[in-house]
Amino acid sequence: MDKIKSKKKNYISLLIIRSGDIIDYKNISFISRFISEQGKILSRETNNLTIKQQRYITIAIKKARILSLLMFKNKY
Repeated sequence: MDKIKSKKKNYISLLIIRSGDIIDYKNISFISRFISEQGKILSRETNNLTIKQQRYITIAIKKARILSLLMFKNKY
């Protein structure tokens, strides 16, 4: 029998949330690391985050976009 290979991709994440990091919409330098070049929010699997951390990151990015601290799309 052939072994069934897992389709899950292995990502090496450099975006680790430490205990001292504050997930807040005002911390633009921190939350901009979780946005792609096109302006999309990166997935949880790409960032290697927990569900709770991804939810807080998404909420912070959306608040920052509404308050015009971050752009919805990249200009280029």
